[in-house]
Amino acid sequence: MIGFIIRIVVAISALWFNVYLFYSGSWGWGISFIFVSAIIILTFFRNENIVFALYHMRMGNQEKAWKALNRIKAPQYLLKSQHAYVLYLKGMLGLQNNLGFAKCEQLIRKAMQIGLRTKQDQAVAKMQLAGICMQSGRKREAQVLVSEARKLDTDGMLKEQLDMMKKQLSMVASKNQMRMAQMHRGRMKTPRQR
Repeated sequence: MIGFIIRIVVAISALWFNVYLFYSGSWGWGISFIFVSAIIILTFFRNENIVFALYHMRMGNQEKAWKALNRIKAPQYLLKSQHAYVLYLKGMLGLQNNLGFAKCEQLIRKAMQIGLRTKQDQAVAKMQLAGICMQSGRKREAQVLVSEARKLDTDGMLKEQLDMMKKQLSMVASKNQMRMAQMHRGRMKTPRQR
C-alpha cells in the first residue's frame, strides 16, 4: 500500500513539474520530461515485478521469478488484470516449486475468475487445471477443461500438449479407483490355505 501511495505522489509530482516547465518557458525540457512522466504513469498499467517475473520464467530461473512476485506485497491494490496475473504466475510457479496442488488450483481458479487478458493465457490456465484434476483423480472435470483449453487455443500453440493430455486421460484412474487402490494397499494379504 505504501508503494502504491509513493507511486501516486511521484506521478503527480512529475506531472506538476512538467506543467511548470511548459509554463516557465522551458519548452525543450518540458518535451523531454514528457517521456519521463509517461514512463512513471506507465508503471500503473504494467507492474515491473510482473514483467521481471515473466522474464525470469522464460529464462527458466524460477527462484528469481518467485522473488519478483513476492516483492508485490498487496496485489489486491493493483489493477484487476495485474492482480489476476500475479495469482496466475504464483499458481504456475507453485506447481513447479511443490506449493501443493490444492493451493495452486485455488490461485489459478481465482486468477481466471478475476480475468486473464488473452485467450492463450486462459488456455494455459485451463490446461494446468486439467493436469491438477488428473493428479487428484477428477477425470471428468479434467476432460472438460482440456476441451475448453482446445477451444481457447485458436493459434494451435498448445496442440501437442493437449493431445498428450488427452492420451494420458485415457489412462487416468477415477477418484473411486484411486480410493480403492489406497484401501487395498494398506491391507495385509492373507496367505492361501491348502
